[in-house]
Amino acid sequence: MRECSRREKTEAYLADFESEIIERLLNDWELWAREDQLPPSGNWLTWLVLGGRGAGKTRAGAEWVRAVALEHADARIALIGETLSDVRSIMIEGISGLLSVHSAHERPKFESSKKQITWKNGAIAQVYSAEDPESLRGPQFSHAWCDEVAKWRHVDESFDMLQFGLRLGSKPRQVVTTTPRPIPLLKRLLKDDSCVVTRAATARNAANLAPAFLETVVARYKGTRLGRQELDAEILEDRPDALWPRALIEQCRVNTHPPLERIVVAVDPPVTSGKRSDACGIVVAGLASDGRAHVIRDATVEQAAPTQWALAVVAAYHRAGADRVVAEVNQGGELVTAMIAQVDSSVPVRMVRATRGKWLRAEPVAAPYEQGRVTHVGAFPELEDQMADFGRDGLSSGSSPDRVDALVWALSELMLRENMNPRVRRL
Repeated sequence: MRECSRREKTEAYLADFESEIIERLLNDWELWAREDQLPPSGNWLTWLVLGGRGAGKTRAGAEWVRAVALEHADARIALIGETLSDVRSIMIEGISGLLSVHSAHERPKFESSKKQITWKNGAIAQVYSAEDPESLRGPQFSHAWCDEVAKWRHVDESFDMLQFGLRLGSKPRQVVTTTPRPIPLLKRLLKDDSCVVTRAATARNAANLAPAFLETVVARYKGTRLGRQELDAEILEDRPDALWPRALIEQCRVNTHPPLERIVVAVDPPVTSGKRSDACGIVVAGLASDGRAHVIRDATVEQAAPTQWALAVVAAYHRAGADRVVAEVNQGGELVTAMIAQVDSSVPVRMVRATRGKWLRAEPVAAPYEQGRVTHVGAFPELEDQMADFGRDGLSSGSSPDRVDALVWALSELMLRENMNPRVRRL
């Protein structure tokens, strides 16, 4: 038997109250909304609502339009979606659309033939499609709601035409609700001082989503590029010179791996410890009998003291049933092997020393990805972020590519040198 929603519980609690009071309470958006769904304060022109699928961004847009129309009788509002059909089926008549968010006594009149919504106080909203930017040339507006702009075919032309028409009243404003993609318009808005941004992942609205959706779709895509974009509302980009474009990483993703003949734990230790130190990159990978490598875990630890990262390395070694630890010793020297031996002297360690730059070491490891000879068993968001941001000059952030370094050492050990005494591991 399904669990009652918050709204259903409240309705049951208020069963003995006057119907008018109940209706007012249930339609009090400020009472029910999350903070990210309420208009921010300040003197903004654009409110950009970045949300995952089902995060409640459509409801936020519809409620904002409702509040504007009921408060301003002279409001002239533009409703713009990817197509006219989307505006009607989602923004107006959808389950979280404009008609649904109004109580019965305040509900406006929608005339589909006129592409117009009219409120009793005289406020008017007009429907437009982003497929026809020219339709926005001429009309004037005091407010606008743009939905799913990341999907608009003529996004720049349509949005620019709207800006020219947004000139009525003393304080024209617009709300943009969308699941993000790295398009130029969103990048421009994020840098605009007159734009305020709120974000919400799908998980924030879990109470109002079907359990089956959460168990299947969310679980399946969690941590992947698609999931981080469509569910977590992140804007993900590739560097032009990235060795591992995100699309390539996605092609290499699998759910399970076959029996592995070799398993190694690679370590890229930090030079120092403390709050400002680099992370200790720890990546676990294995090699199957067909010569394909499988990245099975990112066990990296942040800002850890030597004893702490040594414990993490040994734990990863035993958990994976690994053959050995591969540790870079350029910076740490004998400290690396000494710390691991202090935790568990039975762990075999192969010391490796970098004689070439990071890019030159990583380039041969990128080739097997392109050939389909490396898989990622599951999703490793932090590692994959570094991979997609790793170019000839390192990471664009300027920080250390610790996870990438550990990955390179692991795959180099498995694929780029002769493997001695392989033995089958059943995991």
